[in-house]
Amino acid sequence: MSTALTPLTAPTEARLQDIGSAEILVGIPSYNNADTVGHVVRAVSVGLAKHFPGHRAVLVNSDGGSSDETPAIVARTAIDFQHLFIGDQQSVLHRIVTPYHGIPGKGSAFRTIFEIARRLRAKACAVVDADLRSISPEWIELLLRPIMEEGYDYVAPYYLRHKYDGTITNSLAYPLTRALYGQRVRQPIGGEFGFSGALAAHYLDQHVWESEVARFGIDIWMTTEAIASGARVCQSFLGAKIHNPKDPAADLSAMLMQVMGALFALMEQHECLWSRQEGSQPVPLFGFPYEVGVEPVHVNVERMVSHYRQGLADLEPIWRQILADDTFSQLRDLQGISGTDCRIPDELWVQVVYDAAIAYRKRIMPREHLLKALTPLYLGRTASFVYATQGLTSTEAEKKIEALCHTFERMKSYLVERWQPLTLQPATPALLHNTTTDAGGDHG
Repeated sequence: MSTALTPLTAPTEARLQDIGSAEILVGIPSYNNADTVGHVVRAVSVGLAKHFPGHRAVLVNSDGGSSDETPAIVARTAIDFQHLFIGDQQSVLHRIVTPYHGIPGKGSAFRTIFEIARRLRAKACAVVDADLRSISPEWIELLLRPIMEEGYDYVAPYYLRHKYDGTITNSLAYPLTRALYGQRVRQPIGGEFGFSGALAAHYLDQHVWESEVARFGIDIWMTTEAIASGARVCQSFLGAKIHNPKDPAADLSAMLMQVMGALFALMEQHECLWSRQEGSQPVPLFGFPYEVGVEPVHVNVERMVSHYRQGLADLEPIWRQILADDTFSQLRDLQGISGTDCRIPDELWVQVVYDAAIAYRKRIMPREHLLKALTPLYLGRTASFVYATQGLTSTEAEKKIEALCHTFERMKSYLVERWQPLTLQPATPALLHNTTTDAGGDHG
């Protein structure tokens, strides 16, 4: 494994010399988040002062070249503790505000945060998105205390979200990760995580930093790598996640490609692990679960259906290569049954995902083309979920997601039987590259 140091700027190197070491590190990756980042910095600062007053802590802003005031706001945001019932004994919170190097994207921002954690020999770390509007000081305790006091290595967030927020998580990342690796991590691409310093060092030593993971595959990669490495994994209940929301019918193609590409590449890397895993186990949950109001997410279901139907018309030759004959036949037959509606049942969606993973592995076409061709299918499935849950509360819709997870687990033999070991495969398949250059949060 490589132990090469991640390059840091000269001012950052000087700050590290000044600070020396820290027990706790909280990282905020950012890109043009001037309207929200001040609130996030205040919540982190108050959380550390209130819950970890005797510990040496550092806040790291790893910025992707913001053209607004984001880094300046992080540097100058002041906290007035006077009315917060916090004593005067808290340690000084050190701040490091730095640009990151490498491929533009959230993963490169995290790599810089991991490197600073390693240099400071931090025991417990957390990362939080810069566009959060619902973060409270309690989040900091919930992300760090399981590591500081309970011996966990990785803390995934557990939020309550609107039933149409996080559709990539609900239809793909959560059920597939759960079926493959046997751990019920509800938000594997949530954006807020806690992790031990030892796990940060493990992440740095993996050979993914010049790959697609360095853009937006980072969250699913961190969760999967934590499970696969044998780290102790838990979740913490954070209440509502409110950020700058995205309509699932908007152009999620780039993010879908990156999450799905990372999922499929990780399947190649860890096939010895998941091919033997059966069923799934609950993951310990810290915090106090409570009902909470969530902001509605408005979806343009007609547009999703339109994209799906266009795909069925235009992409038939490609879908026939990616999908098993039976899978494609079922999709085509549904077209005649559903009229203007769109209903892709759970079993068929699971076959689509498993077929796509197998086609990705076999490299039947350039992987970027394969992943792009799956976007209309994903939008069709998302439209199906909207139709199936229109009259349901988010709690009732969660039961539908749970049923989908059981279907992924029950049909896993379909995947295992068709996933043949291939010869002439590279030992560590490189994740595909594409040309997306944004560097912001991940709202799957």
